[in-house]
Amino acid sequence: MNFLMEMEIVRAVLSVSELNRSAKDLLEQAFPLLWVSGEISNIKCYGSGHWYFSLKDANAQVRCVMFRDKNQYLDWQPRDGMQVEVRALVTLYQTRGDFQLSVETIRRVGLGTLFEAFEQLRARLGKEGLFDTDRKKPLPSFPKQIGIITSPAAAALHDVLSTLQRRMPSLPVVIYPTAVQGTGAAVKIAAAIQKAVSRAECDVLILCRGGGSIEDLWAFNEEVVARAIAACSIPLISGIGHETDFTIADFVADIRAPTPTGASQFVCPDSEELLHRAKALHGRIQRAMRQSNETRMQNTDMLACRLIHPHARIDEQLAHLQRLRERLAGSWQRNSESRYWRLRELKQRVTVASPDISRLIERQHELDLRLRRAFAGSIQTLVTGLQRQQANLVHLNPAAVLERGYSIAHTADGAILRNSDQIGIGDTIRVTFANGWSRASVTEKGG
Repeated sequence: MNFLMEMEIVRAVLSVSELNRSAKDLLEQAFPLLWVSGEISNIKCYGSGHWYFSLKDANAQVRCVMFRDKNQYLDWQPRDGMQVEVRALVTLYQTRGDFQLSVETIRRVGLGTLFEAFEQLRARLGKEGLFDTDRKKPLPSFPKQIGIITSPAAAALHDVLSTLQRRMPSLPVVIYPTAVQGTGAAVKIAAAIQKAVSRAECDVLILCRGGGSIEDLWAFNEEVVARAIAACSIPLISGIGHETDFTIADFVADIRAPTPTGASQFVCPDSEELLHRAKALHGRIQRAMRQSNETRMQNTDMLACRLIHPHARIDEQLAHLQRLRERLAGSWQRNSESRYWRLRELKQRVTVASPDISRLIERQHELDLRLRRAFAGSIQTLVTGLQRQQANLVHLNPAAVLERGYSIAHTADGAILRNSDQIGIGDTIRVTFANGWSRASVTEKGG
């Protein structure tokens, strides 16, 4: 808040609500999310699911609230007197004006270091490829002997043995005893794994223990155990803690089971289930054999029906040949009759269509005579017309006119004179006679 805002607040009269709201805003802006350590005191869990408690040390305490949407993910129950670390937001409860912490998450003191070590080891081993899927070994479908690496006093061992006894009573089990908790447990677990590998008497190994806190399960987060699992040549399945518990051993193992009982269910099939499957397969085989026999019997009956004595077979073929002969004879007769009637029909049509030669010759002579007459008449008509045209030509021939004493006058440019207006006095004209021509000069003309 700047100086001008401070002066404005000093001059103004604030209500209690405004004061608390301003104080809440100042606290939340001034303090980011931070970790606070202390001892839990006077914790109360209400039916709403919210937790209210105080966090204190030797000299002070602060009220805390952890709402249901935050605490539902916690896998342990805080109690009075526990030393914890909370990640919280510094705020103010406006209604009462109480200074408090709104807790986002909570962890027991020391677990932060364990979680950090867990994440660092997991990252380093992951980079080395110890968690890669391609290095995982498949579990045998029907192991001949199973090895269990755990503490003989562990309740998980009893659960695993009970499950194996129920699922496959005849399956041999070898127990490799080792401490699974406490100082030096990790080295002992690694030694037990190496011992199982060196003896090579089992087809699959189960590494298991019951649930517990992160400290209880920490031996399975040690690098020496992870290296031993990675170097194990026998398929190994881990069943450590509860389903929500994860350890480094779970990541390195060939298969992770949610619980020790789940691990025992992974490694061997259920004998009752196998018996049920065997019965089902036996029933299927019986049905298949019965159906196959029935099919073969039906085929045999069909072949027996088709099997005929050779003499009967010959008689049947002779009868068939007789039927074919009769059909051939009938077909030949019908074909011959059809062709006979067709020939008769064609003969009648030829008879009806044959020409009368004498009549045609007579008709030809008649037509020849008519043609000659028509040709002669046509020639006569043409001659008569030609003579008439010739007479007209003679009558209209200018030379004939000239023979009668007439002449034709032409102008100097050769035009025939038909009018006196075509020439003038002194013009020279050409006069054509029946025989020859002459030039004349015009000395006089009249209209």
